[in-house]
Amino acid sequence: MNDLSSNTSLDSAFSEITQLIVTARHRAMQAVNTELIELHWQVGAYISRKIEAAEWGDGVVAQLATHLAHTQPGLRGFTRPNLFRMRQFFEAYRHDVKVSALLRQLPWTHNMIILNQSKRPEEREFYLRMAIQEKWSSRELERQFKAALFERSVVSPAKVSAPLRQIHPQALDVFKDAYVVEFLALERGHAETDLHGGLLHKLRDFLIELGRDFCFVGSQYPLQVGGRDFALDLLFFHRGLNCLVAIELKVGRFEPEYLGKMDFYLEALDRNVRKPHENPALGVLLCACKEDEIVEYALNRSLSPALIAEYHTQLPDKKLLQAKLQEFYALNTEEIE
Repeated sequence: MNDLSSNTSLDSAFSEITQLIVTARHRAMQAVNTELIELHWQVGAYISRKIEAAEWGDGVVAQLATHLAHTQPGLRGFTRPNLFRMRQFFEAYRHDVKVSALLRQLPWTHNMIILNQSKRPEEREFYLRMAIQEKWSSRELERQFKAALFERSVVSPAKVSAPLRQIHPQALDVFKDAYVVEFLALERGHAETDLHGGLLHKLRDFLIELGRDFCFVGSQYPLQVGGRDFALDLLFFHRGLNCLVAIELKVGRFEPEYLGKMDFYLEALDRNVRKPHENPALGVLLCACKEDEIVEYALNRSLSPALIAEYHTQLPDKKLLQAKLQEFYALNTEEIE
């Protein structure tokens, strides 16, 4: 009988068994979580009905918490405050059949963060779907609330060229108008090398900010055209869009001529790097700031699938964004009426 000696050989030989175990454990954990959320839903529904029927008051809920602590030793999470959270959880979603399946795909902690920090039903649904799609940890979910992702997505959708809309219509759901990189701790007046180096050093955080399906390909990615060497700041691949994504960094404001260079890079990627089964490459100009009217003019005649976005070195003013969101909804309501 031959023994497998190297770690590489062991990993290869046992990979299928390892994957079976990992998959089974994940299914088991998901099943436990689903049952736990269902239990919290049912307890919340029961308490809600009793209070609405004036059969119970707040004092009875406190008595229930004490009773459970004595009769179910080792049971956690059924304190008086948590029992009222279960009631709040049920009452927030009981008429929203559309999201009921989403609730059971997330841990209780995630559900509580979304419930407590969202101000509108559509905001709750947005974060439920995003947390499932992006598989955020509770810490990452908290950060997205601080970064006002929902407000930014509604008030300032991504600015993209017409070819990008045609070639990659799903891109509007993938890209943002602004990316928050407060984790870089960049100082005012930073250079492009500081931004570039910081993104590489904090690549995991940047990938989370970009989105789940982004895969890093290279930095200063070499492109050779006509015997000359060029270097693309950052190159990624997006699995969902099945295409290369070129990112050029600019520490100043957006200038229209930047699009010409991006066109050149995308053409070089499509001719020399893109594989036959992949879609055409797209480009992102990530600038410190941009003026919407200039961006609109520049993108209107652009023939390349590109978009222009800002990077923010600090978390946004959430109160200001919420005020803009209120104006947005108010204007939409007036138009409907």
